[in-house]
Amino acid sequence: MTMNHTGNGRNDSHGQNGHHGNGYRNLLSEHLLESFEIDLEYEQDDHAIEAAVRSILEGVGEDPEREGLLRTPNRVARMYKELLEGYHINPEKLVNDALFDVEYQEMIVVRDIEYYSLCEHHMLPFIGKAHVAYVPNDKVIGLSKIPRIVDMFARRLQVQERMTQQIADFLMQVLHPQGVAVVCEGVHMCSMMRGVKKAHSSMTTSAMMGIFRENEKTRAEFMGHIGRSSSSVF
Repeated sequence: MTMNHTGNGRNDSHGQNGHHGNGYRNLLSEHLLESFEIDLEYEQDDHAIEAAVRSILEGVGEDPEREGLLRTPNRVARMYKELLEGYHINPEKLVNDALFDVEYQEMIVVRDIEYYSLCEHHMLPFIGKAHVAYVPNDKVIGLSKIPRIVDMFARRLQVQERMTQQIADFLMQVLHPQGVAVVCEGVHMCSMMRGVKKAHSSMTTSAMMGIFRENEKTRAEFMGHIGRSSSSVF
């Protein structure tokens, strides 16, 4: 993962020359938690998952009681708890007051954020890198929080298009910046292992909001930082 501060504005480092916004509370309303598909109350039903896995094993002609598969249902349940934890992450705890008031108003780019997700159509992995940029409006977020936000939306049953938009929408809601840009690149096991079986195909999705959508030069600057043509995402 790499980070760029760009432009000629004064670069106040996160949390050193800046300070916390006053009275930062209630990051997202209940309505917005629902819109981001975040459920802080639900607990995974491990027993239901284990029973389903046993049924799948039997359905494909395997013996769930043989030594190599005996603990597979439990392992799968524990795996899903980790891979799908994004539904249950508390955004306020994730951000943890790491919002800082600064005078810096030039572009901030965080590139090459690795992510791992599960396709909601076949429950097979898709993996890749996200590139995130924003132009602050007197407020920045701690550097480590952007990869955590990516993870929050990647670690769930997803499609890449929705994940890309959710990352952008969340940053717009939290930071109220001049604009946000997100580009995600991914390779999908569902098209590599089955169906068309194209092992070398990849997918790129983008979400441009605010100044990145309205201003071609701003968009071109961002796309230059991540090595893409500014017209390649439209």
